[in-house]
Amino acid sequence: LNLLNASRPPQDPSAHKRRSLPAELKDSIYINNTNMSANLNELQNATVGMTVGVIEVLCLQPFNYCKNMMQQGQPLSADPRVLYRGVMANAVNMGSCTMIQFAVGGSLKKLVSGEEQRTLKMHEEMGTGIVAGVTSALVGSPLELIMIQQQRTGKGSLETFKSIANPNNFFRGFLGAAVREGLWTCGYLSIPPIVRRNLREMYPDKFDTDNKARVPAALLGGLFACYLTQPFDTVKTCMQGDIKRKTYGTFTQTAKKISEDGFTAFYRGATFRYGRMVCAVFMMDYLQAAVGPLLYPSAFK
Repeated sequence: LNLLNASRPPQDPSAHKRRSLPAELKDSIYINNTNMSANLNELQNATVGMTVGVIEVLCLQPFNYCKNMMQQGQPLSADPRVLYRGVMANAVNMGSCTMIQFAVGGSLKKLVSGEEQRTLKMHEEMGTGIVAGVTSALVGSPLELIMIQQQRTGKGSLETFKSIANPNNFFRGFLGAAVREGLWTCGYLSIPPIVRRNLREMYPDKFDTDNKARVPAALLGGLFACYLTQPFDTVKTCMQGDIKRKTYGTFTQTAKKISEDGFTAFYRGATFRYGRMVCAVFMMDYLQAAVGPLLYPSAFK
C-alpha cells in the first residue's frame, strides 16, 4: 500500500474544493445576470416589456385557454379558433403588464441600488418584483376579465367590453390578480437572475454559459410562480367567469365555494399553468436579455 501511495502524484489539497470564479468572470456574470431593466430608462423598459409580453402570449395562449377552462369546469376544445379566443385582449394584457413590470421593476432597482453598481440582495430582488407585479394588476385584471368572458361566451372584444363596462364588474377578481401578479413577477423577474448568478458562481464548470443556467432557473421560477399563486388565480378566474354572480360572489365567498370540492380544487388547471409558466419564465428571462440590447445597443456598451 505504501508503494502504491508513493507512486501516486501528490494531491493538491484544494482540488476537491469548489472552484471559484476569477474576478473578471464574476464581473461579466454581474453584467449579464443583473436584470437588464436597470440599464434602461423607463420608456425603454416599457418598450422591451411590451415586446416580450406580446411574444410570450402569441406562443403560449393555448396553455392559458386550457387552464382557464379547467378552473371553471368547462369542456376543452382543440380547435385553434377556440384555443386563441381572446388572444388580442391577452396580448394587450401581457404586453401592458410586462411593460409596467419592467418599468416599475427597473426604477425600483435603480432606487434601491442608488449610484452604486452592485448585485441586489435576495430580498431586494424579490421585493422589487412583488411591488412591480401588484402595480401591473391595475391594468391586467380588467383585461383578463375581457379575455375570460370571450372564452366563455365566444363574443368579440368590443361586445364583451360593453357587457362588463360598469363599476361592479370592471375590477372583479382584482385581489386575486394582484397577489398572483406580485408573486408571478417575482418568479420571472427576480428569481431567475438570482438562481442563474448563484449557479454560475458556484458551479462554473457545469454552468459555463447563461443558457445552461437558464433551464434550472426557469424550472424553479415557474414552480414558485405557479404553485404559490394557483389558489389566488383559481378564485380570480372563477369570479371573472361568473360576472352575473350566479355561483361565485365575493373573493371570500368564491374561495369558500371552491373549497367545498376539497383543497385540490384550487389547483385545477395547474399542470397547464405550470407548463406555460416554465416556458414563459425561460422565454422572458432570455428575451429581456436579448431584446434590450437589440433595441437599445448603446445602453449596453
